[in-house]
Amino acid sequence: MDKIKHKILVLSGKGGVGKSTVSSQLALYLSHIGYKVGLLDVDLCGPSIPKMLGLESKDVHKSTKGWVPVYTDESQKLGVISIQFLLGDKDTPVIWRGPKKNSMIKQFIDDVNWGEIDFLIIDTPPGTSDEHISVTEELLKHNPDGAILVTTPQAVSVSDVKKEISFCKAMKLPIIGIVENMSGYVCPHCSECTNIFSSEGGKLLAEQCNIKFLGKLPIDPNLSICSERGINYFTEYPNSSTLAALKSFVDNFNLKSN
Repeated sequence: MDKIKHKILVLSGKGGVGKSTVSSQLALYLSHIGYKVGLLDVDLCGPSIPKMLGLESKDVHKSTKGWVPVYTDESQKLGVISIQFLLGDKDTPVIWRGPKKNSMIKQFIDDVNWGEIDFLIIDTPPGTSDEHISVTEELLKHNPDGAILVTTPQAVSVSDVKKEISFCKAMKLPIIGIVENMSGYVCPHCSECTNIFSSEGGKLLAEQCNIKFLGKLPIDPNLSICSERGINYFTEYPNSSTLAALKSFVDNFNLKSN
């Protein structure tokens, strides 16, 4: 952990808002622009990162220095660790009680040989329960930059993210900012963006809570297709609105200097 410059948690109080999409695309974008990145999937019961990155058939290996991440390509700019790599069969469920989950999370934080990297992005399950307490407590020992909170525009999602804000404050975990995911639908033919849900929910929440608003990420059918097939979206669609949105997120980061 001492060799990692920036450590970022991706959180939300609600499932289905696209935390794994935000985590994976943020990690891909950072590696795309030249950074060395680690992506840690601590969603033990619903690990989706390997599928999104086309790594479902890969296995993790252990060296004398700890687990070796699975890399997306030969450049080794993006390494991934997920419980999926340890299960073998992708349809095997994780039926564990809290203590075993907490032990696995501690191993993920302490026993992975990431090497010298610029960013570690940590994808978490929804809520504010055991897993979140465990990963936050372990990460706080290593001076993290903080958390990115993901919401969708609707009031029901924004309400749950308020609980996540309270969680971060209770744990003394800094908040980097809020991302509004699924903010409008981008037509794959004309690229026009239409708000099929409500809009501005994440931005209004950020203003109410005096938290930085990092920006909006639209619903992009091409991104969904690439995630389903494990294809690198940025090499397929280098001029996309999603790429522009992620550039805006990163430009808005106010990270600790190392």
